[in-house]
Amino acid sequence: MGAKRPVLHRQVADRLWFCVWLPQLPLEANRSSEAATAIVEEQHGIHRILLADAEASAAGVMPGQAANAALALLPTLQLEERSLLREQQALEGLASWLERFSSFISIADHDVLVLEIAGSVRLFGGLQELRQRMSKGLRELGLTAALAIAPTPLAATWMARAGRRACIRDDTNLGAALRKLPLFCMDWPAGLCEALTGMGVTTVGDCLRLPREGFTRRFGAEYLLQLDRALGHLPDPRNSWRAPERFCVDYEMTEEQTDRKLLLNICRELLLSHEQFLLARQLGTQRVCFSFFHLKGPATELRLGCARAERSAGRWLELLGIRFEQLVLPGPVIAVRLRSGMAQPLQAESGALSFHGKPGATAPRFSITQLAERLIARIGDQSVQAASMVAEHRPDYAWRSQSLLADWSGTTLDTPEQSAQRPLWMLPEPALLPADSGYPVHQGCRLRLIDGPERLETGWWDEDGISRDYYTAAGTDGRRLWVFRNRNRTSSWYLHGYFG
Repeated sequence: MGAKRPVLHRQVADRLWFCVWLPQLPLEANRSSEAATAIVEEQHGIHRILLADAEASAAGVMPGQAANAALALLPTLQLEERSLLREQQALEGLASWLERFSSFISIADHDVLVLEIAGSVRLFGGLQELRQRMSKGLRELGLTAALAIAPTPLAATWMARAGRRACIRDDTNLGAALRKLPLFCMDWPAGLCEALTGMGVTTVGDCLRLPREGFTRRFGAEYLLQLDRALGHLPDPRNSWRAPERFCVDYEMTEEQTDRKLLLNICRELLLSHEQFLLARQLGTQRVCFSFFHLKGPATELRLGCARAERSAGRWLELLGIRFEQLVLPGPVIAVRLRSGMAQPLQAESGALSFHGKPGATAPRFSITQLAERLIARIGDQSVQAASMVAEHRPDYAWRSQSLLADWSGTTLDTPEQSAQRPLWMLPEPALLPADSGYPVHQGCRLRLIDGPERLETGWWDEDGISRDYYTAAGTDGRRLWVFRNRNRTSSWYLHGYFG
């Protein structure tokens, strides 16, 4: 019998990198209209075309062309000045959106993001499903992206820039895939690429065939190390990008606006971005602040609050609609900013109240918290207060009023463990009760003591100390009352509250 052939095991990489290259980012981040548009950038005192859309390109507008020459070809061409700030904001916004697919995202270049997805493949039902979901999401965001997957971040980046929709999971296939890539995909300096092209080197494979010592002596070790990292021969550590924990985003307009409906729609878009920001972190916030900027005068601020941490854009938009009716804008608006408060863990929702509306209409359901928030939005924060518990044994001092929009991390509107032995309805001052054979009498009926005594002897350090025995009493009508009598004074009975 012949010798058995060895079984070849597939070497799947421990890490898998997903590259998103955005070749049209300068155009998509700076575009302000649907008309034919070109992005211009100043070069040596002359505005030249950096990028043009399909309509402008069809008219002959090309990168590197002077802006005046482009306008001569297409007089209706919309020229937009390149803004690196807008591009960075768009890139970070995309990175924040991609956090739902990976816990490690790196901004590799001004138009490149790489994600480590080895741990996400099974979570999303396989590599194909993950890629389809990311590709669909990028299209819905209006971004043109080239995608590639490889065991190293540089390999994935180079294949994306070369336009290869590659998906390589096996380390042994990496070298063959990289050797076919053209020089431009490595984004090396133009002078270096020209020198290599003059030597007949036009692909990554040609670079790998050059003598390493001669390559290093002529072009430097930096580029040789890049080749080694792309092939996985050397480690390629990357910095992980993390979105800020507090949301803040601006919406700048090309001209001043007074249309309140348009401003409300802008606020809606900002709130949707805010919702996605919180959704990726499974957090909520109790406060948001809108700033409406004017060319003349200070910004107008509009603050909203929820009694519980909230992330739903619809919930915030409902409160905004109530407050926006009362908002007075001293002048036209040129920009809108949305800032959120400190993020908090989300809490479970409370029960709902049913309100009767028009006959035949679906009755909306609101919780107690939503009702309170709508009242605050309508009549102001100071007009709606809540009760919170205080660490004090004396009933008169065991609670205080508090803003419903305060931080409720330590106190809540309904705290059963604290209110179980205390009545919900406390009298402002204890009321003296008559007695019959040593038992308290209320409304002509002798009360029956069903629980107690609970002895409270505290406050000796100030002028309002107490020494009382409290009882839960029941009347003939079934009502339960909270009564006491003093231990160090006359043994009269007092009514202090009613149980619900």
